[in-house]
Amino acid sequence: MPKLRVGIIFGGCSGEHEVSLMSAASVIKFIPRDKYEPVLIGITKKGGWLTEGNPWEALKQGTSEPGGPAPTELLASLDVVFPVLHGPYGEDGTIQGLFEMCAVPYVGAGVLASAVGMDKVTMKRVFAASGLPIARYRVLERRVWENQPEEALIKNVVNDLGLPVFVKPANLGSSVGVSKARNEEELKQALDLACQYDRKVVIEEYIPCREVECAVLGNDEPEASVIGEVVPRKEFYDYEAKYTDGVSDFIVPAPLPRAIQEEVRSLAIRAFKAIDCSGMARVDFFIHRETGRVILNEINTIPGFTRLSMYPRLWEASGLSYPDLIDRLITLARERFAERRRNRI
Repeated sequence: MPKLRVGIIFGGCSGEHEVSLMSAASVIKFIPRDKYEPVLIGITKKGGWLTEGNPWEALKQGTSEPGGPAPTELLASLDVVFPVLHGPYGEDGTIQGLFEMCAVPYVGAGVLASAVGMDKVTMKRVFAASGLPIARYRVLERRVWENQPEEALIKNVVNDLGLPVFVKPANLGSSVGVSKARNEEELKQALDLACQYDRKVVIEEYIPCREVECAVLGNDEPEASVIGEVVPRKEFYDYEAKYTDGVSDFIVPAPLPRAIQEEVRSLAIRAFKAIDCSGMARVDFFIHRETGRVILNEINTIPGFTRLSMYPRLWEASGLSYPDLIDRLITLARERFAERRRNRI
């Protein structure tokens, strides 16, 4: 049986370009070579496509010049695409729309679920409408922050959510642009930073909590993994804590009462279905230290795939090895594609 040609796409022009390269390196290393022929496709920070030579090495060296056959021609020649693109233009439904137009199966969420999962504001609204427990938050647009009195806006946030608070760009992952603000001056600085990355900013209440994560895998009948706990050695789980070895501790499985474990797993699947996700997602939660209340934080439709990443580690602890996980994701992508092809156009 001939091997399937799998296009592994990485890089991209978001703030998570380097994270994508790290994730892609692991997928390239562990994809089962007896079944799949990996085809490497890089996207530069300027949005150019690299489709010949060794795109991963070229991006690692910092190239910004595109090269190789036209992307649409290459995509049409593939059996399946495995996007390992984090952040805007890779995880937000834009490139998924291109895959749809090229009629090629692809790993992960579709256009709608990708877009909803990427935008923290829309995601929270969908979760709330689905009856899922979320933290209190406010949304601030960049134009408002830049054009209305800062003092009044700061006072409104503090009166509503108290201090400290977390400030996040609405459309980034990997904790890029995220800050913890303990006082009004830090809140101002955090808003200035977050507004550099997106036109919408999410301000969330601080919750004294344990942070846990659950991996979901499947299409119409998704399954949840064991639960992992993140214990950052820094004050919170920021970019460095996620991608620097030794900066965080990961406890898998998390030492939680069975009832809370089952609640987290159930909520993870509900969150997955709420945004009509498919393929994979990592769902993140807070466990209130005092009350034990489970609070849904967010869903990540293209979770990290580095050797430090929780998604593959959670499935490995659940009995699914890294190569088998890649194999399963490719199978799910082809199954979902076949299901879509049943639709009348």
